[in-house]
Amino acid sequence: MKKETRKQEITRVAAKLFKEKGYTAVTMRDLAAEMGIKAASLYNHIDSKQTILQNIIITIAEDFTNGMQAITSLECSSLQKLEKIIALHIKIATTNANGLAALNSDWMHLKHKLDYYLKLRQDYENNVKHIIQNGIAKHEIKNIDPDVMVFSMLTTLRSLYLWIPKKEIASIEDLKASLTKILLTGINK
Repeated sequence: MKKETRKQEITRVAAKLFKEKGYTAVTMRDLAAEMGIKAASLYNHIDSKQTILQNIIITIAEDFTNGMQAITSLECSSLQKLEKIIALHIKIATTNANGLAALNSDWMHLKHKLDYYLKLRQDYENNVKHIIQNGIAKHEIKNIDPDVMVFSMLTTLRSLYLWIPKKEIASIEDLKASLTKILLTGINK
């Protein structure tokens, strides 16, 4: 496994602190103390706390965008595409829960890349809605309000970073299967 760079370490530790305390409550001194270095040393690797937040959020938002582009290009049913979206969220939530927390809780603190982030987010939501609408049109999905479906699915998927660390997950595959079954077929017998 490739050794983590100092910049990657700073980003990882900052994401953890942002999740624990919130972006606005974390200072560069807090970050330096958590890393066991002087605050001035941080500036050898990064420009500002804002730059760290931007790197965390934009990297994850672009991961979602790239994942969505791959999913929308597939030749498969709408339900299969939705399964892949669920898998994408689980992957990101299990590999970068702290970064996902920053994306969900601190995005409004972005300064220079806020419009870019909001466009990525809106495009992602529109793609989910489009997949659902196609599924309805092809009679793969029940004809229920697509906006409600998007809201229900994405609210659940976006909060995985809160839930997963509190649970002992036997297998990511089991989680994916259970979550897919609940979100795509419901809880009816």
